[in-house]
Amino acid sequence: MRRLPILVASLWALLTFGPLLGVMIASAVAGAFGCRLDEAGSYPCVVAGVDVGGLLSTLFVMGWLMLLTIPLGAVLGAAGLVAWLVARRRPGQRP
Repeated sequence: MRRLPILVASLWALLTFGPLLGVMIASAVAGAFGCRLDEAGSYPCVVAGVDVGGLLSTLFVMGWLMLLTIPLGAVLGAAGLVAWLVARRRPGQRP
């Protein structure tokens, strides 16, 4: 039961900041291997003999989901914080 808050907080963080993580990973890989990366399209990027340009492009464009996930995560985080604080309040204790 003690692991449930950690699991919920981890899922919340992944939902909220997942698209940002994808953009950061795609940018780091493209920068490390000297590949072109932008939202205009997919460009060849060979890493260890495999073309990962399409994957990098997809990760990079998924960053637009931050327009949805960050506000949603803020609302869910605030609601979760209120619920946690209410649950911690002892029975019979005055507000």
